[in-house]
Amino acid sequence: MADNGSSDGTPQELSERDLAILEFESRWWQHAGQKEEAVRAAFGFSPTRYYQLLGVLIDSPAALVHDPLLVKRLHRLRDTRQAARRARARNAD
Repeated sequence: MADNGSSDGTPQELSERDLAILEFESRWWQHAGQKEEAVRAAFGFSPTRYYQLLGVLIDSPAALVHDPLLVKRLHRLRDTRQAARRARARNAD
């Protein structure tokens, strides 16, 4: 998994898995069936693990350089979901 950069501030290279995850995320809707099933078939790990890896990956400078539109879209989606969770939590109190 790519980290947030090297000690000199330059982005680290993306691994083959990182690239595969970004590619999958950009085209997952083309896979037949549910996304969770497609994740298991493509990567052999659980959707929970996939989203953990994706979350770290989209925070890496290398991913932003590789596919800025996708990474920014995923950041917006994550931010929207987090705001909705916070709003639900406030309403539950």
